[in-house]
Amino acid sequence: MKGDDMTKTPGTPTFVNAILESPWTWHLARVGLVSAYVIGGITKVSDIPAAIAEQEHFGFHPGWLWAWLAIIVELGGSALILSGRMVWLGAGALGVLTAFATFAADPFWTLHGRAALMVLNTFFEHVGLIAGFVLVAMHSGIARHTNHV
Repeated sequence: MKGDDMTKTPGTPTFVNAILESPWTWHLARVGLVSAYVIGGITKVSDIPAAIAEQEHFGFHPGWLWAWLAIIVELGGSALILSGRMVWLGAGALGVLTAFATFAADPFWTLHGRAALMVLNTFFEHVGLIAGFVLVAMHSGIARHTNHV
């Protein structure tokens, strides 16, 4: 992405622009964004019964179907984002998976007191991840149309 104006902002220090323009920053940011999903997918594949039990615990039945869908989305979506191919699809799939999981696992509206605040925080951390996927898809589309991928 070196040399483009997508990341330059007037008044931004030169060293910050240099970091934001580095191709390494784009790659490392994508690795960081999908890292939990890669680990989650590998963990699920390595213990399918636990993956099925996890899905059933959160009310997704049949557990085996949801476990395999989660594995496919976590690993496949991550691979698409990391490869730079069909980033919109990988980001969208991981965003939708995250939304389903967030509503199932973090129902802060059913809790009270300190427990509700802790789950509320986790809920909105996941909302932030979903926004990160939207931004990656947007950036990828902008970069593709300006030939900076």
